[in-house]
Amino acid sequence: MNHIINLCKNRGFVFAGSEIYGGLANTWDYGPLGVELKNNIKREWWKWFVQENDNSVGLDGGIFLNPKVWIASGHVSSFSDPLMDCKACKTRHRADKLIEVASKGKVNPDNKSNEWLEKWIAENGVKCPICGKIEWTPIRQFNLMFKTQRGVIEGGTDDLIYMRPETAQNQFVDYQNVQRSMRLRVPFGIGQIGKAFRNEITPGNFIFRVIEFEQMEHQFFCREKESEKAYKEYKAKAMDFYTQRLNLNKKKLRFKDHENLCHYAKMACDMEYEFPFGFGEIGGTHHRGTWDLGQHQKVSGKNLEYTDPVTNEKFLPTVIESSHGCDRLFLAVISDAYEEQKLDKDDTRIVLHFHPRLAPYKVCVLPLQKKEQGEAADKIYRDLSKHFMATYDETGSIGKRYRRQDEIGTPFCVTVDFETEKDESVTVRDRDSMKQERIKIKDLVAYVGEKIK
Repeated sequence: MNHIINLCKNRGFVFAGSEIYGGLANTWDYGPLGVELKNNIKREWWKWFVQENDNSVGLDGGIFLNPKVWIASGHVSSFSDPLMDCKACKTRHRADKLIEVASKGKVNPDNKSNEWLEKWIAENGVKCPICGKIEWTPIRQFNLMFKTQRGVIEGGTDDLIYMRPETAQNQFVDYQNVQRSMRLRVPFGIGQIGKAFRNEITPGNFIFRVIEFEQMEHQFFCREKESEKAYKEYKAKAMDFYTQRLNLNKKKLRFKDHENLCHYAKMACDMEYEFPFGFGEIGGTHHRGTWDLGQHQKVSGKNLEYTDPVTNEKFLPTVIESSHGCDRLFLAVISDAYEEQKLDKDDTRIVLHFHPRLAPYKVCVLPLQKKEQGEAADKIYRDLSKHFMATYDETGSIGKRYRRQDEIGTPFCVTVDFETEKDESVTVRDRDSMKQERIKIKDLVAYVGEKIK
């Protein structure tokens, strides 16, 4: 994991936030290559869940919503973590995470009462992971929503609002506007990619658990009688997205069905990936029933029922949610692609085996010698840049330049050499096989485009 973190920083994928000021715990900035990889992941998700998904459309909802939204959704009253303080070293920990670690994942503490969590920790002698002592305070609930104020309203009091802890509520409060304006019939879907914020008290594992993150969520609105089938289909659709579009190793993926369901869920499962630090959640499929729309109808006083244009039947649609963490998938894609490949006893190369669709740069153009081939190489680079994210490198030996591109996952290197002027061709090197092929310059765009597909 440390190797991956160092590569991310040194090669421009991820930087620590506010680093020159000593940082801010678990905030991260995506560098030049990181933003390209992240955008490619989002683009693949959008194609899979919106563009290529029947009767699905997109939404870009705001981060700030009327505070009543979070009352209706239950976040104000129940969106909290069970926290315990170590009396010895004064550190704060989530009780459920202490149990997960102590039991090595064999005990599922989800949705257990505070009394149950405290009893398990006491009976099993769970130690503080920082100082090793067993001196815990009772559990206190800590709400995860960030609060802020929206100026001053009449009467001289500040108007309390929240930074959204999830993107799904935008899709629920706007579902009727989307349905009417786009003339959609049930079943239909709404997809959204956006930022969410949670005041996590125990962030960690690099970008896995952070306070600011991006979610990619699709809500499928259907009839109750169609819901169980849709739940199974979206569960399979998530696995197909991870394996077919992100190229993740299926052997490192697993479903984790929820034993104890949240108040809104009828069925739910997490999708987990095996990171270097162990299995961690990267997404989930949830049967939310009519709970969300029912709550918003109740609290807002607005009728949110759908009217079938053929039968005139009125009903609240049932919702099947497919939710995915963009930052966690970013980490999964890098972890899955990373390899320290031993070529012989004295030679090891670091390579990121990204699928070409996901690679930040699709192609790198390299003049064999700057003085001799620099001008021709620059022209080829500019032509390729019209079609793909491309880069150009003229510093160091050709071998070192190949290795630099291997390390950032560039799938193809185009070398302009002494023969290029004569035969109007270049040498294209494949990142994974390291095999080289002679290609006409006029065929380069088509060649790279076909390989990316």
